Amino acid sequence: MLMERVSFVVLLYAACLRSVAGLSPEFIACQVKKPAGHSPLLDCPQGTLYVSSNTSDPFAHFNTVQEAIFSLPATGCATILIGEGEYHETINIARTAPLTLLGQLPSSSLASVVNPKYPLDAAPSPMSNLVQVFDNNFVHPDMDDATSAVLTVAPSFNASLIGAGPTGAPLQPLVGNSDFRAYNIDWSNRAANFAISQALVTDISYSNASFYGCSFASFQDTWYTGRNGSTWFENVILANRACGGGIVAWKGTNLTDAPGNQYGAYISDSKIIRSPDANTTTPTDGLCYLGRPWNDLATTVFLNTYMDESIRPAGFTPFGGTRPTILNTTFYAEYNSTGPGGNTTARVPVEHILTAGEAQHFTLNKILGHPSWIDFGYRF
Repeated sequence: MLMERVSFVVLLYAACLRSVAGLSPEFIACQVKKPAGHSPLLDCPQGTLYVSSNTSDPFAHFNTVQEAIFSLPATGCATILIGEGEYHETINIARTAPLTLLGQLPSSSLASVVNPKYPLDAAPSPMSNLVQVFDNNFVHPDMDDATSAVLTVAPSFNASLIGAGPTGAPLQPLVGNSDFRAYNIDWSNRAANFAISQALVTDISYSNASFYGCSFASFQDTWYTGRNGSTWFENVILANRACGGGIVAWKGTNLTDAPGNQYGAYISDSKIIRSPDANTTTPTDGLCYLGRPWNDLATTVFLNTYMDESIRPAGFTPFGGTRPTILNTTFYAEYNSTGPGGNTTARVPVEHILTAGEAQHFTLNKILGHPSWIDFGYRF
């Protein structure tokens, strides 16, 4: 089991090596803002819907992202271009067919394709994109944690629920979205100034999801990958406003539900920082965990990721309570972490610190089978 999981992670590292500087070759022509008076959908995939927060925009099909999603047919690939602006809404995606959300980009992006969206040597900002989607829900007594998420990708409400304990909410006989992708969108749970509990940004359950050039800001347990869910984050910024729980929360599944499962959260070529809008009285230096296992088969991997001073030297933490240790069935790993918080010498013993030598013994297709829900053509 251990070798199988190490193989899986190293293969993901190999995927990172495929990328060079730039943005999405497939979508950048669609994403860039067009001259005034021209349709924003020029050079977009056929059938792309356009959402604008400007209610006077003559080209807009819808003014909210959720309205556009509700309008989609149950089958077939779909693409939604989101115009520049702020969108205060909770987004729920229950459709099983592929869906891509594109954040609009400045026209200057066409001239800077050779530059990273979030270069590691630039001053970080969690508001680097033209499109911001946010809400401000946090968990109150008797509420399920999932109800606080800004973005939920799950086949039903019951499938999105987290529940209590390592097993959590009852297993649902459902399959969620096969290929959800989001590009260049800032996702934020703005409950940070008053939240006293979990305040999720994403809940990905029974689904495959990937994010590119996005940012995420929250208070606690920012990324939640639920039962039978897998999430790939590439070239993203995670901005901590506080250090409750862990950056990645993963309920996942168990061997009874999915023998030999490889579900989990995988973060590649990204950056973890203290959010510039964090309360000045809220300490974060050396206080934030990379993750904690809500299930003893949790999988979380960080590859080529910059980590600022907020990361605790131990890296990961047990769930606590009746589960005071991280079992060896949990798979936490890092490869080539950098920055003040990227020092792995004091990490918990159960974590796997991967070496370049290990990476040479595996190839991408051997384990992953080149999954269609990851954009291997993405260039950053």
